[in-house]
Amino acid sequence: MKNHVCSRRIAALIITAFLVTIPAMAHAQCGRASWYALTSKTASGERMNPAAMTAAHRSLPFGTKVKVVNPGNGKVVVVRINDRGPFARGRILDLSKAAAAKLGFLRAGHTKVCLEKM
Repeated sequence: MKNHVCSRRIAALIITAFLVTIPAMAHAQCGRASWYALTSKTASGERMNPAAMTAAHRSLPFGTKVKVVNPGNGKVVVVRINDRGPFARGRILDLSKAAAAKLGFLRAGHTKVCLEKM
């Protein structure tokens, strides 16, 4: 009887832990990212600054802060969404040159990333 009660408690804890992580998982997205260094105006109306920690995303609201992780090397950066894009097929994020440098993929031009809305 004790084993049965213990098993039910463990199962309840596992289910609770899973349900608590669902909201965090709902904001996570993984895919390919590239970088750009133009100085033209962004979709939000501000001028693109290649030295700023900013990014373009298709649907997140302007001003949203996003944690971006490069799973290939573990590097992390926090960026602010200030533009729309990317428009290249298969990409989920366009990062500023500075953000790409911190994530370690300037030479490659693109890499796999995971992003999470903060």
